[in-house]
Amino acid sequence: MPESTAQALRIGRHVLPNRVILAPMAGVTDRPFRQLCRELGAGLVVGEMVTADPSLWHTRKSRLRMDHRGEPSPRSVQIAGGDAAMLAEAARLNEAQGAEIIDINMGCPAKKVCNKAAGSALLRDEALVAEILTAVVAAVDVPVTLKIRTGWCADSNNGLRVARLAESAGVQALAVHGRHRQQRYTGQAEYDTIATIKAGVSIPVFANGDIDSAEKAAHVLDYTGADAVMVGRGAQGNPWIFREIDHYLRHGERLASPTSEERARVLRNHLAALHDFYGERMGVRIARKHLGWYLAGDACLDQADQRALKATFNALESSAAQHRFIDELFRHDPATVIGRMARSVAPNGTRVA
Repeated sequence: MPESTAQALRIGRHVLPNRVILAPMAGVTDRPFRQLCRELGAGLVVGEMVTADPSLWHTRKSRLRMDHRGEPSPRSVQIAGGDAAMLAEAARLNEAQGAEIIDINMGCPAKKVCNKAAGSALLRDEALVAEILTAVVAAVDVPVTLKIRTGWCADSNNGLRVARLAESAGVQALAVHGRHRQQRYTGQAEYDTIATIKAGVSIPVFANGDIDSAEKAAHVLDYTGADAVMVGRGAQGNPWIFREIDHYLRHGERLASPTSEERARVLRNHLAALHDFYGERMGVRIARKHLGWYLAGDACLDQADQRALKATFNALESSAAQHRFIDELFRHDPATVIGRMARSVAPNGTRVA
């Protein structure tokens, strides 16, 4: 059903323009992607996970992850770690650098994070969860949010208890991924636990997991009663999903898909932003995974075409070549694109698309 008079969604003093949020994803939600998703309708974007250990912030990866220059308010920074004092200090330092929301990661299922008793591994120790949340909330003046999973495993579905600890500690909003840690990203997300959590706390709850269309977002909101949806993998190669969900929630109808002209423009601008942000060498490498996601979402191409085009693009080694590839990709009838790309390979094997 369309929303006629939806109540404004707040995180502390921040009022969000809609109920569609970009999930933090390591290696994905860098500044260029966050800015793109905002432009295409995300009401809030959350940056890549930053370690809570300030001694590691001198690395190039950390410096890039902490770069929020030019981004509109509110700027949300996610921190991860397993020590309450260190997380509190990291929150203070990020606030001093301009963070307007501090998000705590207790949902990441990656082994390298969980092996350090961080991410979703924290869900096994509710006393430590409470200690961390209390310390971080007390350390900063900006709102603190939390991202969790439903639990560590199927036999430890403690999401509601953790949610209540978060509310008691002063956390301002909670995002819940509808999987336990041992599932990682396999199987299907379940929304019963999210509905139970929403019914059991009064702070805003964001439903996360397998939201890949406007209709799915509306269903999840209706089923769980959540205050917003948080979109992660569904936005990879499809940054238009944010405006599509927002439009569907407001009007109860699908928004027209982006035209080929818009897809080409967005791709060119995204590539240019990546090249500028990372520098040409690293930007060219990072652009490859994004192009793969864009191709996977192109209904005009079958899987064989996608693989062939991805292989061609992945062999390109300059920003100019990548831009020429995009120009050629959208130049004529998509049905002829594979042949055109094949003809762009020089006799010596050098790819010059």
